[in-house]
Amino acid sequence: MSSIKTSTNPHLNNSSSFDVERVRRDFPILSREVHGKPLVYLDNGASSQKPRVVVESVRDAYESYYSNVHRGAHYLSQRSTDSYEEARETVARFINAPSEKNIIFTSSVTESINLVAATWGKKFLKAGDEVILSEMEHHANIVPWHMLREECGIKLMFVPVTDAGDFQLNKFEQLLNANTRLIAITECSNVLGTMVPIKRLVEIAHSRGVPVLVDGAQGVVHHSVDVQALDCDFYGFTGHKLYGPSGIGVLYGKTEILESMPPYQGGGDMIEHVTLDHVTYNKPPYRFEAGTPPIVQAIGLSAAIKYVERLGMESIFNHEQDILGYANQQLTEVEGLQIFGTSENKAAIMSFIVHGLHSFDLAAILDREGIATRVGQHCAEPLMDRFGVEGMVRASFGLYNRRKDVDSLVFAIEKAKGMLL
Repeated sequence: MSSIKTSTNPHLNNSSSFDVERVRRDFPILSREVHGKPLVYLDNGASSQKPRVVVESVRDAYESYYSNVHRGAHYLSQRSTDSYEEARETVARFINAPSEKNIIFTSSVTESINLVAATWGKKFLKAGDEVILSEMEHHANIVPWHMLREECGIKLMFVPVTDAGDFQLNKFEQLLNANTRLIAITECSNVLGTMVPIKRLVEIAHSRGVPVLVDGAQGVVHHSVDVQALDCDFYGFTGHKLYGPSGIGVLYGKTEILESMPPYQGGGDMIEHVTLDHVTYNKPPYRFEAGTPPIVQAIGLSAAIKYVERLGMESIFNHEQDILGYANQQLTEVEGLQIFGTSENKAAIMSFIVHGLHSFDLAAILDREGIATRVGQHCAEPLMDRFGVEGMVRASFGLYNRRKDVDSLVFAIEKAKGMLL
């Protein structure tokens, strides 16, 4: 795990504990009821709720200064451009990128990974080259490489996970060989919560001259990320899991790598000159941002990042680890409940089944109790096959969750058992 940066935190009380009740007041949706019960939102791994400051930043952009960015000669366009580019600077600072020019805005981490596969992958990978993934990848970091395999004949190799859900670094080293051309790996499993030792993995890969792409969709939410310290070649994440709007993603790439990559899509803003028989392309990051970009979404992401920075990533991490420990203790005591992912190094994600109950039935009853969870294969079908289950219920915790939410979850599970068993 990368080092955790500290920052001044106005949401800490005099005893230096995380004031979760005060934080919750920043999220209007958390005060509502579902099916007549107070909402207990435990589906943060899929998408997080938004603080008021993010909602207001989006509304203000649309109401006060919205226009298309770049090249506009009028005030609204200049104001929108400044805010959009300031968002790029905010992201660069947040993950400690060398420059804002290393930051490409996409629609999601899914597009970020597809961008790398469709540009760097098509240029530098050929039949017989190997890409190393893991068994616990999200489909967003499997399917693009399958598509490339079908197109040009690359080979996909998968690092297995242990029964506890740990990434096996020794198995990873064994897979490395003269044909390995790329490592594409999750930083944190969206199902198991397992944190992969990315820094050590990158060191090993780079000692063999192999670049590394990191899927940080889950990792960047739970702890501080420093891409220069990690030394990864690509790092992608998505805004809507980080308390920002949907429709915005980020791809970080090292300067020399981005400059070597061809365009992803053609259109406006990604070119320098166009004639009837010739085109020259813009420099990164604009080379990869064809057409009107996600302007307001980027502004909202900037507000979300500033919000979590004010809380302090170290404080968020410690709070979520407390909730995770309590959830593990309480769920372990539920008879018939099996937890998947028991690594000692994991984020605040709990996936489980209750033997004798269909997971979809259980999730439906939890919903009637006001508890929002995720159920199914979690876009990780190979991992379900690895553990021999059709699906799991997932409770994923965020900065606004409380021990009280865990108690509500356990109570509802026991109620479901009484109804269905």
